[in-house]
Amino acid sequence: MFYYLNGTVAVLESDLAVIDCGGVGYACYTTGNTLSRLRVGTMQMLYTHCNIKEDAFDIYGFATKEELNYFRLLLGVSGVGPKAAIAILSVLTPEQFALAVMTGDERALTQANGVGKKMAQRVLLELKDKLGAELTQTANLGGAVAPQTGGKLAEATSALAALGYSSAEIGAALRGVDTDALSVEEIVRSALRAAMKG
Repeated sequence: MFYYLNGTVAVLESDLAVIDCGGVGYACYTTGNTLSRLRVGTMQMLYTHCNIKEDAFDIYGFATKEELNYFRLLLGVSGVGPKAAIAILSVLTPEQFALAVMTGDERALTQANGVGKKMAQRVLLELKDKLGAELTQTANLGGAVAPQTGGKLAEATSALAALGYSSAEIGAALRGVDTDALSVEEIVRSALRAAMKG
């Protein structure tokens, strides 16, 4: 219903930001990551998702479209509601969330309040392919060409692209990494170590 809200930050609470738009205060449930960017009295635009039910009309607001997109992806996972999605995106930035999904890092997801092992496993199971395809498409559009062969190397490349590395940086970081012997998570970690040294 609302694409975004643009106004003055009137109130900040632990999981809520009130945005004053023309004298009307819109209560937006949000993540810790978005809250950390807001200051009372400043102008701010939040991308929104409206959750309308018979007994509620809740607005969720996010500082970036990327965070909003991941929130919506999480809502598509069976058993994950808005509170759990907000909790996950409060402890993980969009980049950290993408990396956790691509590398199967269940422990990263269970850091979120109210997210147990079973829910984390469902998120990983249901989003890995979907997120991998989305990140590969984003990487290709951005000039970072992911391998077309699929498998571990493609997943690692997509995860690194999601973290903001260019195709040249990814190629350099993966040079010398034994991709056959390592898991996707180990490939990404090795590449990140190489990128940091470079």
